[in-house]
Amino acid sequence: MVKKNSMGCGYYVVVLVLLFFGATIVRSDSSDHKYKNGEEVPLYANKVGPFHNPSETYRYFDLPFCSPGHVKDKTEALGEVLNGDRLVTAPYKLDFLSDRETEVVCKKSLSKEEVARFRDAVAKDYYFQMFYDDLPIWGFIGKVDKEGKSDPSEYKYYLFKHLHFDIHFNNDRVIEVNARTDPNALVDITEDKEVDVDFMYSVKWKETDIPFEKRMEKYSQTSALPHHLEIHWFSIINSCVTVLLLTGFLATILMRVLKNDFVKYAHDEEAADDQEETGWKYIHGDVFRYPKRNSLFAAALGSGTQLFTLTIFIFTLALVGVFYPYNRGALFTALVVIYALTSGIAGYTAASFYCQLEGKNWVRNLLLTGGLFCGPLFLTFCFLNTVAIAYHATAALPFGTIVVIFLIWALVTSPLLVLGGIAGKNSKAEFQAPCRTTKYPREIPQLPWYRGALPQMAMAGFLPFSAIYIELYYIFASVWGHRIYTIYSILFIVFIILIIVTAFITVALTYFQLAAEDHEWWWRSFLCGGSTGLFIYGYCLYYYYARSDMSGFMQTSFFFGYMACICYAFFLMLGTVGFRAALFFVRHIYRSIKCE
Repeated sequence: MVKKNSMGCGYYVVVLVLLFFGATIVRSDSSDHKYKNGEEVPLYANKVGPFHNPSETYRYFDLPFCSPGHVKDKTEALGEVLNGDRLVTAPYKLDFLSDRETEVVCKKSLSKEEVARFRDAVAKDYYFQMFYDDLPIWGFIGKVDKEGKSDPSEYKYYLFKHLHFDIHFNNDRVIEVNARTDPNALVDITEDKEVDVDFMYSVKWKETDIPFEKRMEKYSQTSALPHHLEIHWFSIINSCVTVLLLTGFLATILMRVLKNDFVKYAHDEEAADDQEETGWKYIHGDVFRYPKRNSLFAAALGSGTQLFTLTIFIFTLALVGVFYPYNRGALFTALVVIYALTSGIAGYTAASFYCQLEGKNWVRNLLLTGGLFCGPLFLTFCFLNTVAIAYHATAALPFGTIVVIFLIWALVTSPLLVLGGIAGKNSKAEFQAPCRTTKYPREIPQLPWYRGALPQMAMAGFLPFSAIYIELYYIFASVWGHRIYTIYSILFIVFIILIIVTAFITVALTYFQLAAEDHEWWWRSFLCGGSTGLFIYGYCLYYYYARSDMSGFMQTSFFFGYMACICYAFFLMLGTVGFRAALFFVRHIYRSIKCE
């Protein structure tokens, strides 16, 4: 027994050590370089794409910009590649403290086809993104003149040909960089004809007293403006009121009802032992009857527990400041690494619970656990990656990155899943049931329609969703837009509220189900807990059509494809929370009465 516990402790020590090193690697991306006067500071062009379609991005030089003699790709981390970043050397020279006045990058004669490509990009509000000393730079590549014109065929399309860089420095460090286009330096690309363009740029250096350690605060402050914080705190207060009302209502109702039930059942036992039982005590011999498809149920619990652990670790890293703005790919790196390292938790939970339910084929259960979430995610990725390849977008993962992810799955995720499963099988834990289960199940009485699974799921999912829907907009605007989200403390509070509301509403619905003498509560509690994920996916439809300007097959596929995976993850995680809360409640009430 001691040996087994030491193995478990050793596993978690290894996990924590690897997480520490993973966090260190994630943070090491930020530049911390000191420069001398005239020294070259690295400037990388990243990508271009339609402003309203964040997933549809292309390499910078997919458009016929001025190209340096030798385009060199920057070596990127796993998270940067997953984020769609493809950094290459830019054609501009921004040496430290070297001002430049109207420098010509190149003189280029654009063919009809190149003019048409630029015009199409300008019509779709293409933006560009660069990184200078790891500081982000954005700008639009052109503009559409619609003034006084009602017919789209009369619109004028212009390409910006002059880019001005304002760079702030403090001693030998780069602190801030901004890029703006010259509104007077335009090239008319309305017609399909060859155009000669002189691409130019200028640089102005300015001194600032902002310390290097605070140079990223400019980006994080945008999501912490007073009017934004007021909305966030309104969301928190709204959620807290929901929690307090729900908690108070449930505590009052359940405590009073349960107290009456306990008094009634105790009186019945004293008065007449042969009197027929009613209510939830009547089904005490069936309430702990193991659920149908116990292998799938245990696998869902294992996957949900792993995803809950993953979420807690991600919040921990966010709260200690790892995911500062424009730490490129840090979140994706953390998600891949932590998911791989926590797969042992899924294996242990699923195998242990499956054996408690007297399951025999634990190997098949382990395979089901490994594929329950990864399977749909893999199929979604294959489809979306094929779409990205067809569009020649940067969202298409290179073959080398796919190999790396496969190796992580084969060498880390799968072995840890198997080790966790073996440990779970050998735990020899028995299911703690206060009442003995009868040999034959009782027949469930005919119940009204609103006590069915779907109406109960609708009721169970609405309250938790109502507690988080205000915060959802900001999260969507950050993930599927260009808004920066850094208020992780508020998000963590909302997450805690979500967990509490999910647990309470599932407990309440489980009690009403048992009181109606319906003993098949196992799957129902899981489905009711996870139903919030379905509401979030419903919100995706609303956000896409009412709150965003996303369009096109690729962007639509990416939005609904990956949001389906995220909502499925919420379904598994919150379903696990709901079942665990219901199981704790059911054990408690049946332990409080005498069961023959």
